[in-house]
Amino acid sequence: MADCSEVFVGLDTSKLRNAVAIAEGGRNGEVRYLGVIENTEVATSKLVKKLAGSHRRLTFCYEAGPTGYGLYRQIRALGHECVVVAPSLIPKKPGDRVKTNRRDALNLAKLLRAGELTAVWVPDERHEAMRDLVRAREAAVNNLKSKRQQVLSLLLRVGRHFMGKRTWTRAHMNWLVSQKLAHREQRIAFEEMLLAVRQADERVIRLERAIAAAVPDWSLAEVVTALMAVRGLNLISAVIFLAEIGDLSRFASPRQLMAYLGLVPGEESTGDRVWRGGITKAGNHRARRILVECSWSYRHPPRVGKKKLAKVEAAPPAVQEIAWKAEARLTARYRALARRGKRPTLVVTAIARELSGFIWAVSRAVGAPATAAI
Repeated sequence: MADCSEVFVGLDTSKLRNAVAIAEGGRNGEVRYLGVIENTEVATSKLVKKLAGSHRRLTFCYEAGPTGYGLYRQIRALGHECVVVAPSLIPKKPGDRVKTNRRDALNLAKLLRAGELTAVWVPDERHEAMRDLVRAREAAVNNLKSKRQQVLSLLLRVGRHFMGKRTWTRAHMNWLVSQKLAHREQRIAFEEMLLAVRQADERVIRLERAIAAAVPDWSLAEVVTALMAVRGLNLISAVIFLAEIGDLSRFASPRQLMAYLGLVPGEESTGDRVWRGGITKAGNHRARRILVECSWSYRHPPRVGKKKLAKVEAAPPAVQEIAWKAEARLTARYRALARRGKRPTLVVTAIARELSGFIWAVSRAVGAPATAAI
């Protein structure tokens, strides 16, 4: 006969095996280690069935990590609660210097019972696939930067300098092709590096086209169209931000989104002493980086160019009003902070923080459907 009780299950996951511990409900409930199971669907189903036969209610948890969300989806499909935990927010004792799979599983079970764990948002499978595509494009861009730097470094070593204002423009590419190096070995290396640059550039273009083709069928396609009306955001940057952040409706206020992005000041205050430092840099660093990059556009006076006009007109009237309000406010804010002698990096970070608030407002104006968390 099943015991009418509640149990909290902590799973310390790895590529091949998962360590399992349980904490029975109640303040003095028993906490014990069950052992290790294979990280397979069959072994997980067997564990869940065994625990369900002895306990009325099961709640599972494990840390977010490289094993992904497959375990979460399987447990939810079996009809039980599961929480994917933010690793950086797990409480830890300062003097605890021992870390093992067993101790981690026991600690997760106890903290889950105490309600001390912070869950991460889990995307549906389509959203996760879109995120993978976006991150593949990011990896391709980083690879392209690396390949370009190799070319410039080789030319610097042989004393060749491009006198133009910007590199990797058409003029710069023509200059690269015209270079004649003295030694055959250097010529071979230089030609291979240029070929690698071209291939990396083509890879980025292919991935960006794939992203553009995938957006119309995405659940957040309407929000992407709306965000493109905001200055600094184009198709790629809007998709990157939404793929990383996901459902913006889970943030009750703009301040919550700002804090999640790590764009609020850190604070260490005690007694009468108040100290606030740099931003916390918590949350998703990719979404924060793309916001900061987009915020540099607000150093220019407010205007809507010919290319941007079509994107603005494609958005709903309420979104157009928010986008223009953001442009007018943030450009004025940028100039005001710059006049006060603030460093450009600090100014643009402040702009990024406020820009996230306008993005939240755009999402609310569109009334985007929540991307399902299975």
